[in-house]
Amino acid sequence: MAHKRTNPDSLSFPQNYHHSIEADAGCKYLFVAGQTATPKSGPIPQGIEAQAELVFSNMQKVLAESGYGFEDVVFMKSFLINREDRDGYQAVRSRVWGDIKPASTFLLVSGLASPDYLLEVECIAAKKV
Repeated sequence: MAHKRTNPDSLSFPQNYHHSIEADAGCKYLFVAGQTATPKSGPIPQGIEAQAELVFSNMQKVLAESGYGFEDVVFMKSFLINREDRDGYQAVRSRVWGDIKPASTFLLVSGLASPDYLLEVECIAAKKV
């Protein structure tokens, strides 16, 4: 989808996101709840890279169930509990998302629903009806 993605020249150029994305007229929206590294079965994986892989895999499945893909995501919010995990998370995000760079917010928080979770990511997708 060709949403309008902007990065004003008056601001620093963002690495893995756009400063704003304007969804096309006539879109429907999908709000995806925060995804964690919860596997369908088995234990929660250890390490930020393994958890990020599973978070984005889970997110892709939720999007696909409603007929959306990563290319439809216009906003993403990431919550990490350890500042030192940022580089590992960003590396996985860059690899998984490639040139798709939704507007996003990155937050450090004191904890998540389970003490085993290192991150949680939510998103909003928009698709032409």
